[in-house]
Amino acid sequence: MIISLSGAAGSGKSTVAQMLADRLSWPRYYMGGLRRETAKKRGLTLEEYNKLGESDPATDQEVDYYQRDLGQNQDNFIIEGRTSWYFIPHSLKIYLDVSPEEGAKRIFKSLQQKNDRNEATGLKTREDVLEANQNRIESDIKRYRQYYNIDVYDHKNYDFYLDTTNLTFDQVFQAVFDEVNRHLDNKKI
Repeated sequence: MIISLSGAAGSGKSTVAQMLADRLSWPRYYMGGLRRETAKKRGLTLEEYNKLGESDPATDQEVDYYQRDLGQNQDNFIIEGRTSWYFIPHSLKIYLDVSPEEGAKRIFKSLQQKNDRNEATGLKTREDVLEANQNRIESDIKRYRQYYNIDVYDHKNYDFYLDTTNLTFDQVFQAVFDEVNRHLDNKKI
């Protein structure tokens, strides 16, 4: 079984993905991390790289084709990415949501502890993060509609949806893990 995670910025996707990978002893692939690293190598922030992607499909296609190939050639892994559900249609598709304000609050807190996200420049307040997140959503919608005619934020594309805004991390992980377990019961690993 392949588990794809997507969702809003600050919803807890990365933490849940890593914990699932640890619990199941499966590999984890983080598409956002690959995009961030590629942007950094080009001397760009993720925000700048996404903007470039609005006119250069190669910025998305490299990661998208990579995850499509993973889905065709491997099994039993966790993949985290905005388009993973689309390029691996046979995956268990999980979407984690969060209110824009709470997502910005969580990301801002993370940036205060360590700033290795290569997110955007000038993120000095929660309001700056909120604006950067909104810019990312707009860019994602534009790029993925233009290149694939999909909306990665449409909850109908997913098998399981969870709003994490008012949940503790333990509650979020338990709800996701229960859903995964429900599907694992029906599969042979």
